[in-house]
Amino acid sequence: MVQPARLRDPEWPGRLAEFRPDVAVVVAFGQILPKSVLQVPTRGSINVHASLLPRYRGAAPIQWAIIRGETVTGVTTFQMDEGMDTGPILTSATTPIGVDETAGELAARLAALGAGLLVDTLARLDTLTPTPQRHDAATLAPRLKKTDGHLDLARPARELVNLIRGCNAWPGAVAKAPTGQLTIWRAAAVDAPSGAPPGTLVRNDSGVVIVTGERALRPVEVQPENRRPMSWDDYLRGARLAPGALFTTP
Repeated sequence: MVQPARLRDPEWPGRLAEFRPDVAVVVAFGQILPKSVLQVPTRGSINVHASLLPRYRGAAPIQWAIIRGETVTGVTTFQMDEGMDTGPILTSATTPIGVDETAGELAARLAALGAGLLVDTLARLDTLTPTPQRHDAATLAPRLKKTDGHLDLARPARELVNLIRGCNAWPGAVAKAPTGQLTIWRAAAVDAPSGAPPGTLVRNDSGVVIVTGERALRPVEVQPENRRPMSWDDYLRGARLAPGALFTTP
């Protein structure tokens, strides 16, 4: 195995050329390859990307697709150029996103889908016609930051559920509870009595829930700071929280 200290090392293209590669395959690499590296394989470089390009170009396509409420996604293989996920498309495959599916769960499914799509792409490389992307239809999926997981409880419950799903397994969606920071790993949007301000604990038919800007959030799995994950009901009992307590944005 060979690995460069940095991809823009001027000696690296020459080292790659010693292998006389026909084609290069790049998956979840996280860096933009320079033209000098992309041009080494005689048949170019192919990327496997976890979205239906040109939507969700960037480092976190799975997470942002869920956060933004998409119900369908997929995998795309494309010929790489010097841009960020901008090269012409070779093949793609679609799949629905489960209503409760998290980014980690979807990533595992797309990895298997992408592996099959790559094998098919390489088998048909001589007959595939690359299709230029519609750059005017592109959307971006930048790398997630920890602050992207901060829950603004004034937003609608459905949006918060999507954020929680998209931030599972990293960075986690967090709210500030009376007992300290609380990571919410799974939750549902439910109805609740109106009148209380966002962030207030109230009781409805399913138990104690958090009022949001629209409807309410019913956490399912949570993790107090420096503790193990647990059910929402176990957390409420241990924290001795009752209706009227207030949760806020970190």
